[in-house]
Amino acid sequence: MLKDLVKTEINVINNKIGIMGIGDVDYISLTDLARYADAEEPRLPIRDWMRNKEVISYLGLWESMNNKNFKGGEFATFKNEAGSNKFKMSPQKWIKETNAIGIISKSGRYDGGTFAHPDIAFEFASWLSPEFKLYLIKEFERLKSNEMYQQKLEWHANRLLSKLNYVVHTDAVKNYIVPKLTDKQKKFVYAEEADVLNVALFGMTAKEWRENNPELAKDGNIRDYTDLLHLVVLNNLENSNAEFIKLGLVQSERLVKLNESARNQMEVLKNNKGIKELEILQNQVDNKILIENK
Repeated sequence: MLKDLVKTEINVINNKIGIMGIGDVDYISLTDLARYADAEEPRLPIRDWMRNKEVISYLGLWESMNNKNFKGGEFATFKNEAGSNKFKMSPQKWIKETNAIGIISKSGRYDGGTFAHPDIAFEFASWLSPEFKLYLIKEFERLKSNEMYQQKLEWHANRLLSKLNYVVHTDAVKNYIVPKLTDKQKKFVYAEEADVLNVALFGMTAKEWRENNPELAKDGNIRDYTDLLHLVVLNNLENSNAEFIKLGLVQSERLVKLNESARNQMEVLKNNKGIKELEILQNQVDNKILIENK
C-alpha cells in the first residue's frame, strides 16, 4: 500500500501538518493535528476522539462506503461498546480488527505516525477546534490547487519538450558550444553513468564540479545550477545513453557519441523559441512559490 509514497506538508496556524500521498490518494497526519491539543503526547487526543460513539459510527460508515473488505461484524461490536467508560480504541486496533483503510498507522521514530483520509482528518480537526478545521481545509485546498497548477505547467512543458526534440532531429548543425572531450576524458572509465553524461555535456564530473565550486556544492550539485537549455539536452542524452547501452556500446564510445550529440543539440536549441517559453514557465513557478512563501 505504501508504494509510490510522496510526502509534503502544510502550515496550519503555525503547526506543520504532514501530508502523505499514496498513489492518487492523500492522507493527512492525525499525529500532527493532535499536537495542536497535546504537543507532548499526540496519541492521547487521537485515542480520546476514537472513544466516542459518533466517531466510531462515522468511521464505520466511511469504511462501508469506500472499503469492500471492511469487517462489518467487528465494527458492530465496537459501535455497541463505544461511549462507555471501559471502551478504549486506538488507530492500530481499529485497523487490525476491522481491516480499515481510511486510517494508516506507521511505526518508526522519524517516519512513523497516524495518517487519515481527508474525510476523516477533517472530522478529527473539527473535534479539536472548528477554527483549526477551517484553516486546515483552506491550506489543504491551497496545496491541491498548487498541484493542479503544477500539473498544467508540466503538461505544457512536456508538450514544448516534444517540439524541441523534433527540432533536434530535423535541424542542421553548424557550430558547437559544448566543451570538446580531451583524449584523456575519452579513455577514462567512469564509475557512475551519471558522470558519463556530466562529462559529455559539461566537460567535467560531479566531483570535479564540487571541487571547483565548494560554496555552491553545499546546497546542490552541477545539475541544480545549470540552465534550462542544458537540462533539456541532458534529458535527451539520458534517453540516448540508455539506447546505446542496449546496443552494447562500450562506455568510451558512448561518451564520444553523447558529447557530439550534446554539442549538436545545444547549437540547434540555444535560440529556439520553445526554450524561451519553457523559461517563462519556470519563472512563473518560481514567482508563485516565492509569493506563497512570503
